[in-house]
Amino acid sequence: MTEQPTTEQPTRAGFVALIGEPNAGKSTLTNALVGAKISIVTHKVQTTRARIRGVAMEGQSQLVLVDTPGLFRPRRHLDRAMVAAAWSGVADADVVVLLIEAHRGRTDGVDAILKALREREVPPARVALAINKIDRIPRDKLLALTAEMSKEFEFAQIFMISAEKGYGVADLKAWLAARMPESPWLYPEDQIADLPMRMIAAEITREKLTLRLHQELPYQLTVETEGWEERKDGSVKIDQMIYVARDGHKGIALGPKGETIKAVSMAAREELAEFLGRKVHLFLQIKVRPGWLEESERYDQMGLDFKDGR
Repeated sequence: MTEQPTTEQPTRAGFVALIGEPNAGKSTLTNALVGAKISIVTHKVQTTRARIRGVAMEGQSQLVLVDTPGLFRPRRHLDRAMVAAAWSGVADADVVVLLIEAHRGRTDGVDAILKALREREVPPARVALAINKIDRIPRDKLLALTAEMSKEFEFAQIFMISAEKGYGVADLKAWLAARMPESPWLYPEDQIADLPMRMIAAEITREKLTLRLHQELPYQLTVETEGWEERKDGSVKIDQMIYVARDGHKGIALGPKGETIKAVSMAAREELAEFLGRKVHLFLQIKVRPGWLEESERYDQMGLDFKDGR
C-alpha cells in the first residue's frame, strides 16, 4: 500500500495526457515535469511508441503523465497501433494538454487534432493548450498565435512554455496539480514511472540507436530486454536483443568493424548506470527478423495493442 501523507489538505491524483504532432516536445515536457529522464527524446519524429507514464509530485497532488505517441496519419500497422494508443490515453485522462510548436504555429496536423477532439466530444474544460518552444519566435507572433488558437477551441487554459529550457513549466505543473481529482496517490511518492525497468532499459538503448542511425532504419527496429541479472557486487547484467527487419539493416546497425553498435552500447550503458545508480554490464545482440512489425509479441513488449493496428 502507498503511504499517504498525514495532513488536513486532501491528496489528489489523476491522469494527464500529453498530445500533439510528432516532435512537438511531449517527451521533453514529460521529463521536465517528472524531473528525471524517463521518456525517449531524439530529433527524429515518431520515436515515442509506448504510453510511458511518468509520475510527478506537486504538493499534495500526484500527476500520472501519459506521454502519448505523436498524432499523425498512420501508414503501417505499427503507426496505427501508436495512434490508437494516443487516443486511448486521451479517453482515460482527467486533463489533456495539447502541445504545439510556437514556430510552426497552427498546422494542418494541429487542425486535425482539434477536429478529432471535437468529434470525440472531449470537454474543452478538460483541455489545456501549451505553446512550446516560445524562445523561437518574437512576442508579437506568439500573442497572435495565442489569439488564433483561442478562436479555434475553448481551451480551459493556455500556457506559453519551453519544455527544454524550463520556462513556464512550473506554472503548468501547478495548474495541473490543482485540476486533479481528490484521490489517494496511485503510486509511491518516490516512483517516477510505471514502466518495468526492463522496458525503460530497452527504450534507452533504442534512443541511442535512433540518434546514431539515419532515415527509415530507426523505425524498422525494436529493442527488447531479454535478461536482467542482479549480481552480488551490486551491479546488474542486462542482455538486450535488437530486432531489425532486413539483413542490410543489421550491417548498418553494426557499422564498420562494429563501431556503431559499440558506440550505442557505451552510450546506453553510461545512461543506464546513471539512471540506476550502479554499475551496468550491457550486452547487445542484433537479430534479423523480417516479420517483426507484424508479430503481436513485439507489440506487447512495446506496451501497444496489436489489434489496434489492424
